[in-house]
Amino acid sequence: MPNLGGWEIVILVGVLLLLFGAKRLPGMARSVGQSARIFKGEMRGLREDGPAPTVNAQPPTPTAALPVVGGEADAAAGTAPAKDQVA
Repeated sequence: MPNLGGWEIVILVGVLLLLFGAKRLPGMARSVGQSARIFKGEMRGLREDGPAPTVNAQPPTPTAALPVVGGEADAAAGTAPAKDQVA
């Protein structure tokens, strides 16, 4: 990447003045400075946090199926619940 000399910087500033006007350039420079400061702070924060935690490769083990209490188990099995049976 070529280095910018004195004349190149003067020409660049002149073109920017023609494009944006003298009133808008200070505000634009201020916003670029604030953005750079925020970016630098965020990068410093990420560096201080350390490496990201690793995720387990194994899926969580499923919980044991609980027995169904009441009429749902009997209905699924095709029998009537015990309280409705005649002795």
